[in-house]
Amino acid sequence: MRFRLTPREDSYYDMFADSANNLVTGARLLVELIGDGADREGIAEKMRACEHAGDEFTHAIMRRLNESFITPFDREDIYRLASTLDDVMDFMEAAADLVLLYKIEELPRDVVAQVEVLERAAELTAEAMPRLRGLRDLSEYWIEINRLENQGDQTYRRLLAELFSGEYDALTVLKVKEVVDQLEAAADAFEHVANIVETIAVKES
Repeated sequence: MRFRLTPREDSYYDMFADSANNLVTGARLLVELIGDGADREGIAEKMRACEHAGDEFTHAIMRRLNESFITPFDREDIYRLASTLDDVMDFMEAAADLVLLYKIEELPRDVVAQVEVLERAAELTAEAMPRLRGLRDLSEYWIEINRLENQGDQTYRRLLAELFSGEYDALTVLKVKEVVDQLEAAADAFEHVANIVETIAVKES
């Protein structure tokens, strides 16, 4: 039998995986939300439940961090990773809520491209979290997330150009811009998650 001289809290990996899987659920709800004939009120309610679940995952990680003497990697990085995963969900839930509250009937078609970026980023993040345990095969993850974020930036700029083209009335511009701003913030937050993972990998290598 082998004994570990420096025991580590392996449960962090499972909690990060749970948090990331919750983001996949949230992103797929956004895909439903922008579909034709969607039950937006019902979907927004599910998004709120996802956001609440995300908060619970984050609080569980923070509680474990406060109770742990030894952690698998830097305490500050654990805190930052948990907080930034939570940020992603907050931004996605805010976007869904605004669509409902503002009664936006029709969104520009490039919003679909924005949401597709978030869905793919969520899937990649969920796939990457279990690999934190061995810190292997992660470079493709952060490279692809960076590429997706750049793609999202281009889509966001196209959306702004369309919104300010004169095709929409001023009130619609304000409403839709708030939604696309939240979606852009979610894409940025996914990149921040990937950057934190890269930092952890470099420190622990």
